Amino acid sequence: MSACLCLVFLFFSIVAEATYSPGGFHHLSSLRQNKKASKSKQELPFETRYFLQNLDHFSFTPESYTVFHQKYLINSRFWRKGGPIFVYTGNEGDIDWFASNTGFMLDIAPKFQALLVFIEHRFYGESTPFGKKSHKSAETLGYLNSQQALADYAILIRSLKQNLSSEASPVVVFGGSYGGMLAAWFRLKYPHITIGALASSAPILHFDNIVPLTSFYDAISQDFKDASINCFTVIKRSWEELEAVSTMKNGLQELSKKFRTCKGLHSKYSARDWLSGAFVYTAMVNYPTAANFMAPLPGYPVEQMCKIIDGFPRGSSNLDRAFAAASLYYNYSGSEKCFEMEQQTDDHGLNGWQYQACTEMVMPMSCSNQSMLPPYDNDYEAFQEQCMSTYGVKPRPHWITTEFGGKRIETVLKRFGSNIIFSNGMQDPWSRGGVLKNISSSIVALVTKKGAHHADLRAATKDDPEWLKEQRRQEVSIIEKWISEYYRDLREEEQ
Repeated sequence: MSACLCLVFLFFSIVAEATYSPGGFHHLSSLRQNKKASKSKQELPFETRYFLQNLDHFSFTPESYTVFHQKYLINSRFWRKGGPIFVYTGNEGDIDWFASNTGFMLDIAPKFQALLVFIEHRFYGESTPFGKKSHKSAETLGYLNSQQALADYAILIRSLKQNLSSEASPVVVFGGSYGGMLAAWFRLKYPHITIGALASSAPILHFDNIVPLTSFYDAISQDFKDASINCFTVIKRSWEELEAVSTMKNGLQELSKKFRTCKGLHSKYSARDWLSGAFVYTAMVNYPTAANFMAPLPGYPVEQMCKIIDGFPRGSSNLDRAFAAASLYYNYSGSEKCFEMEQQTDDHGLNGWQYQACTEMVMPMSCSNQSMLPPYDNDYEAFQEQCMSTYGVKPRPHWITTEFGGKRIETVLKRFGSNIIFSNGMQDPWSRGGVLKNISSSIVALVTKKGAHHADLRAATKDDPEWLKEQRRQEVSIIEKWISEYYRDLREEEQ
């Protein structure tokens, strides 16, 4: 779902830190070809509401009291007064999109008799404080950050409980990708508002060089290598062929023909990023069953891509094989006659992450020569210059670890903090930046060898593998324990 995180920067450009969003995972090229599927919104079992939210929670200037309409979704079908409230801490995008891909909460609501609430993140979807001008300048975007978002959630939750006359209801927060990071941080920052957090695929350690810079791309390469060594090798060699074609006479024309583009390409990087994007996002959403999160895809799409590559006759062009595999991501339905590679669209309301990546969400990456993707080195100075040029702001690479921690997290959270589930599937490239070991008896890591980007938060299907069912069973059991302990403490207080 989360994922993600959604920029107009090129995949392997000098500003690679801003290229991926853990909510991931939303590079605009990944959305261009799937416009038809993503725009046809399914009917969601939620009522849409709007909350009058303060613009700035951390100052008392007259402007800080400006209000905007924050969107949230609510489902009270299974709820009884006094029962638990399950809140999804919205990611960098339209909240309907995340709600439609977080069926786990709907699945478990009857068991817990829970009220479900999905809150949209400020500056995304319809929750834009300055309307269409919200993303126009750093002056307006200055109110877009994770701390303001967490405060939004805290205020909305308190107001909702008061209005429902159910202030004793326990709150559990859920989130995937960037939303998972927010869920974990919300539990640490607002323990008086939530009794626990399920943080799925939350790369809270992908900051300040806590994990190796190559970890994200290393994981993608490993996913394809596990599916087929030949597949890995073909993709790795395809970049050299792409470069060779592009430098021929009429090279861009030839690339446009090879890649069946709707319009002639203006840059070889458009083709490279389109190709790379397919492999990156497919690794992220390598779900065991058919899904339509980033794009309509079959179950285990990495394996399906590699079957396409391995099915070519000996001596076939590596670039042709790579293109055929990438077409599974962009055209699984087979309905696309040509591919748009240079027309950016933002169908999920993701615009805004680029600014966050240029300010607080500085998640440095590099790609080694061992990767199947084009190698590059992290160039922080160039990234900083790009942010200054675009927004007039400098990134703060140490802010997240200052505000929320991350370094020596096991030692710190062992003595402080409780009731957080960090769930990860090791096929998800973002898992390398997540918490993968238990920190204490109540801050636990549920890690599966398979499993893609917040796979556990997706709705259950009859074809789910046993490892995924077991992961969800463990999550339900832990949440059940949190809620039981809360009600027991409540009864003891009342005696």
